[in-house]
Amino acid sequence: MDDPVSGLKKGDQTEENPIELFDDWLSQAEKSEVNDPSAMSLASVDSDGMPNVRMVLMRRYDERGFCFFTNFESQKGEELLANPKASGMFHWKSLRKQVRIRGEVEVVSDEEADEYFFSRPRGSQIASTASQQSRPLGCRDQMLEEVAELSAKFGTGDIPRPEHWSGFRIKPLSIEFWSDGKFRLHDRIRFDRDSVEDAWETVRLYP
Repeated sequence: MDDPVSGLKKGDQTEENPIELFDDWLSQAEKSEVNDPSAMSLASVDSDGMPNVRMVLMRRYDERGFCFFTNFESQKGEELLANPKASGMFHWKSLRKQVRIRGEVEVVSDEEADEYFFSRPRGSQIASTASQQSRPLGCRDQMLEEVAELSAKFGTGDIPRPEHWSGFRIKPLSIEFWSDGKFRLHDRIRFDRDSVEDAWETVRLYP
């Protein structure tokens, strides 16, 4: 029987491939969410074992995993380099749906980082170069002055991607799809695998 809530179709590849199901849900969200349908909460763990969560923008995804870009000298950058595991969640209020992912983390290639960096608006490139992300800032004017100095320095020339700026890919070992149901009888379907080389296994969960 087809599942009208999750979009899973018996015998269809989406029943076995969570990336295709995610693609379908994200396409729906892009039509209904007012702001940033690719926004994802990202959880990492610090050196004391304490969790940290924040919002990031997931910029690309494929069968390998979900990518976002950041300053490696930021809190999340340092945490993920030290402990390359993470969890992320997409919540689309307009659809009453959410997707949770958990898995291993890897640094994207220089080519991927360059491609995304140079696709960004010029102002965002300069901001990434100027920002000492997560570190103390005396006052906002100090940062704005640094941005102005960099803008004058580079003029209309190319802005090189900073060495400390790149991206991470979450290679999921678990992807859970959640749909709101009446009387809190929500629909939960989870795809699991022991390693990124393994095939996905599917299990339905009580709400």
